[in-house]
Amino acid sequence: MAERRGRPGVRLIEALAEGAEEHGEEPERWAPEVARRFGLPAAAGLGPATFYADLAVPHGRRHVRVCAATACFAAQAGVHLPALRDVLGVTADDDLNREAGVSLQTVRCLGYCYAGPACLDGETPCVGPDVVDQVAGRAQPQAPPIPATDATGDPVVLAGIVAGEVAWRTWVETVGRHSPELVRSQVEASGLRGRGGAGFPVAAKWAAAGGSPDTVVIANGDEGDPGSYADRLLMEADPARVLEGLALACFACGARRGLVLVRSEYPRALAAMRAAVEQARADGHLGRGVHGSDVDLDVEVVAGAGSYVAGEETALMAGLEGSRGCARARPPYPTSQGLWDAPTVVNNVETLAAVPWIVSRGGEAYARRGAPGEAGTKLVCLSERFVRPGCYEVELGVPVRRIVTELGGGLREGAELGVLQVGGPLGGFLAEGDLDVPLTEAGLAGYGAALGHAGLVAVDRRLDPLDVLRHVWAFAAAESCGACSPCRVGSRRGLEQARSGAPPGDAYARMLDVMGEASLCAFGRRLPHAVRSLVRAYGERLRGWGG
Repeated sequence: MAERRGRPGVRLIEALAEGAEEHGEEPERWAPEVARRFGLPAAAGLGPATFYADLAVPHGRRHVRVCAATACFAAQAGVHLPALRDVLGVTADDDLNREAGVSLQTVRCLGYCYAGPACLDGETPCVGPDVVDQVAGRAQPQAPPIPATDATGDPVVLAGIVAGEVAWRTWVETVGRHSPELVRSQVEASGLRGRGGAGFPVAAKWAAAGGSPDTVVIANGDEGDPGSYADRLLMEADPARVLEGLALACFACGARRGLVLVRSEYPRALAAMRAAVEQARADGHLGRGVHGSDVDLDVEVVAGAGSYVAGEETALMAGLEGSRGCARARPPYPTSQGLWDAPTVVNNVETLAAVPWIVSRGGEAYARRGAPGEAGTKLVCLSERFVRPGCYEVELGVPVRRIVTELGGGLREGAELGVLQVGGPLGGFLAEGDLDVPLTEAGLAGYGAALGHAGLVAVDRRLDPLDVLRHVWAFAAAESCGACSPCRVGSRRGLEQARSGAPPGDAYARMLDVMGEASLCAFGRRLPHAVRSLVRAYGERLRGWGG
């Protein structure tokens, strides 16, 4: 995509990644030279090299990424982290044992929330309660497959995985035989909304791009919400369906170029998507004059570089252009001025995977499913604390309690639920007494929570509520992009206050208000809601911490 306009973009990030792997640390020593090779000033190399975790963290000959996200934290109360430091001989997170040539990097979700704690030793996953022994060589590395179940009777997104529905049939029947207007009208009739967290009407976003052939459609596989692994499942187990949905979206938008962004923490998904693109080209689904039509379409797969905020659409595009992955002010909106100033549509992987079903069955069939005003199905991911963890396709509107008790089987080992995290760190928390709420944006909003990616992470009563609060603030401080003061400063002060354990005062309450009102993007604006929902869910045990 960058080459189309003669700018470095992704190639710069790839070159910086090679530099990080070769030199290991101190980007100020080698990043300026990488930038100069592209005819850019030193700052163009130093900016991204010191921003993205994959570039800024020291790398040894052996590089281990350990998950420090909510599901892995809840599995063993975070004890795997200090144990891994001891095994690898490092003194802190994101540290390098120079003598042994071993480095440790903390990341916030590897997509193994159903079986954690988890690590990636190079690109080899080590997953389970004995993860430390696996990394130490005392046990064989293992990575259980994602359990996937349809709970609707007629799967939409899991149609290929659980029902064996072959991908690309809808594309073949559509391209050259039907109009882009037909695809847009079916998606509009379906009421499909984005499944990446924002919930924006998909057809409206497509229409806003204006049908320009310069439009770029991006499949956002940068699934950063801890607790969610639905996108990893789709990209690894049914990548052709994701590509088919992307192709239909490009067709509906009049776009000739598509792009799939896969987070670097998903190496298997990255390989699967790249192989699927090559197969699609070989089968004639991509290229010039697709299936004898006048449609030209090409797709590129790109790896992320390690940043939660870079999954936000404007930050995502900044990264693809070779810059720090910071959110941008809007307007202009991406659909009018996005990647390299071209009209750009960004759709989440799960969103696109629903499009083939909608186009083949009809938008009205999809609209009849789900809840009033919130149509369709949703992939829900249950964490390791459940008796039956895994990815379930459910209809929107199903009571959360049914998902927790019937599908998930309640908590394992007879544990009692402390709080339930819904939709990742920007989503919120529910108490046990709140579980009758329907799984909808409107329903969850009444409890200060949000649907997000719909990962459900159970935190049992073993964990101290203040430790859970510290965990939330630690995530915020680590992942804030720093582009705006309310979030950059607020997240660090929130962590300092939580670590002190001292009862917060008026300054803390004002800080939460400022973050919620003045932050540049949803990351900073949503964090106070998440903190307050956690405090509400724990009740007296966290009294005063909601500001």
